Amino acid sequence: MEVAEMGEGRGSQGGGGGGGTVYRECLKNHAASLGSYATDGCGEFMESTGEGDSPGSGGSLRCAACGCHRNFHRKVVAASRDDDLDFRRCCSIIEVAAPESAGRKRFRTKFSAEQKERMLEFAEKIGWRIQKGEEAAIQNFCRENGVSRRVFKVWMHNHKNSSANASSLTQ
Repeated sequence: MEVAEMGEGRGSQGGGGGGGTVYRECLKNHAASLGSYATDGCGEFMESTGEGDSPGSGGSLRCAACGCHRNFHRKVVAASRDDDLDFRRCCSIIEVAAPESAGRKRFRTKFSAEQKERMLEFAEKIGWRIQKGEEAAIQNFCRENGVSRRVFKVWMHNHKNSSANASSLTQ
């Protein structure tokens, strides 16, 4: 993020962004309808003055140079020294906290060969889909084999293509 100097007299200051906001070059894409990218080259927002507006009153949101709305111009917010120190303190806390959460790994279920074989047989029996009418049979199967319904559902999703290919190759 760029930071502008507070004493800089260029650009438009004011509007809802506070006294340290400056609007730089225009970023409006004038060739968007053609599928291309072209800007008008306006280097800085200059507040246009209407009949009743005086310069710096914040009355106009159109640029005097290019005619575009102020939102098309790149906004630069000036930061004070206190804001910079607060930002550094915040970031140093985040840097310390990040390695702790990065060390956790997702739990991975490991199945025995017998469980895999039973799940394969049952999945082929029900057609590799869990349907509402077979809910009781699925719950009973999961209870007997020591796996949750959710784990069995994920296993079926992960293995339905590989086992279908293997069974078609053997026939």
